[in-house]
Amino acid sequence: MKLGYSTWGMPLVEIDEAVPILAAQGYNGIEITVIPGYSTELSSLKREERTHIRNLFTEHGVEMPAIAGHTSLLDPDLKQHTVNMNRLKDTVELAADFTMGGIVPCLDTTLGGQPNEWELVLDRLMNELGLLVDFGAIHGVTIALEPHIGSSLCNVERTLFLLKEIDSPYLKLNYDISHFEVAGIPTLDSVTALAPYSVHTHVKDQKGVAPDFEFLIPGEGDFDYVEYLNAMANTGYNDYITVEISIMVQRRDNYNPIKAAQQAYHTLQEAFYRSDVRWE
Repeated sequence: MKLGYSTWGMPLVEIDEAVPILAAQGYNGIEITVIPGYSTELSSLKREERTHIRNLFTEHGVEMPAIAGHTSLLDPDLKQHTVNMNRLKDTVELAADFTMGGIVPCLDTTLGGQPNEWELVLDRLMNELGLLVDFGAIHGVTIALEPHIGSSLCNVERTLFLLKEIDSPYLKLNYDISHFEVAGIPTLDSVTALAPYSVHTHVKDQKGVAPDFEFLIPGEGDFDYVEYLNAMANTGYNDYITVEISIMVQRRDNYNPIKAAQQAYHTLQEAFYRSDVRWE
């Protein structure tokens, strides 16, 4: 496996600063975030900037396994939905353009909606997601869905149903175990069910169970990363374990994105060394 970091936790850090820092800390790969409010927001990534970022990644010897482009497919406003779908398609094209060393970044996205809307939005969701997956297939880009606490896609059963119904090699999961941990689902249960369908992952730390929970920086809670890594390896998963720092953490008055990345690295580094998993 490899260790990655998502710039989700670095919204205002310029990419010229983030890449060398994360590479020096020891991360193998970096997931860039392209949603509004980030230094690498999609509209800012014109041709010259894309070339610059590719050169930056190559210079510092890091890979780009994924792009965080979280955008709802279920906005009730049809005009906004059209904007959202166009944005997701543009991000698919960006992922194809950022192919480096034979690695095509997947597009990480959530679906939107509320847990109690599942039956109401399912037909629409199947149609819109199917269109996005087909567009991804044209460009060789995998859509990596992220099941998310508090959204329409919020549990194992719904996730497996969706993957079965839209049966495509270009539809996989961005498996963020934290959303299952705070739902009270045992680590081994969610890993066994979802890791086989995962093309990318997120990890953080967490405490409590929904609705009373909090996401944390790795090392602040008691999540057993050794158990998690061994369980992932036992399913055959052998790709990126990528750290994501929650918005909850970023709201802290004393939040430091560089220190958070460093703390997360040391926490995962120790877990890899204590586990049976080979860190490449």
